[in-house]
Amino acid sequence: MSGSASYNVTHDDAQAIDDCWNRIGVHGDKSCPLLAEHIHCRNCSVYSAAATRLLDRYALRQDERELVYAPVDSDIVTRSLLMFRLGEEWLGLSTRSLVEVAPLQAIHSLPHQRSRALLGVANVRGALVACLSLVELLGLEPGSPAPSGGRIMPRMLIVAAQGGPVLMPVDEVDGIHAIDERILANASPSAGKYTRGVLQYKGRSLRWLDEEQLLSAVSRSLS
Repeated sequence: MSGSASYNVTHDDAQAIDDCWNRIGVHGDKSCPLLAEHIHCRNCSVYSAAATRLLDRYALRQDERELVYAPVDSDIVTRSLLMFRLGEEWLGLSTRSLVEVAPLQAIHSLPHQRSRALLGVANVRGALVACLSLVELLGLEPGSPAPSGGRIMPRMLIVAAQGGPVLMPVDEVDGIHAIDERILANASPSAGKYTRGVLQYKGRSLRWLDEEQLLSAVSRSLS
């Protein structure tokens, strides 16, 4: 997937930051003398400072490059959307803005959050990645009850934002669906933030997100 290139770029950037937590901290040989005081690396000012520098890199990269979208061929009759759930609401996001779906990760808050949507940072394969709340970005009601029954697995979406990949926790992922363009064209208008429309699909009311508007909001939350 093309978004994986964005992940690699930010992973390379992260190598320029001293990831001491992977060498001598809790994920390394635990020889750091500060561990006795802080117990865990996430409580250390060095970790917080590294996370802050990473967020600075997100802001800088927004000025260095633009996210490239593949042109849509008018002959294509379907569009691939990832269907996922937040609370009781089902949403659809174009797969061209998706890097991957990942297991749930521990999120470490920062001492000075830059926006209400910024939850903190998470360690993804040794690299710090910013984590944002889609509930906050979309203006959804927090704490909606999850449907009962079944085996529900919360996930993390890794999305290709302009400054680099960003994590977004979701309550459940249904999968990727190729949806007929005619169904999308008949989506009902919606006043929801960053939303193209609402459509009925497989017995569900699906909120189709506008990925360009959403990724622009993500960039603003990281600057």
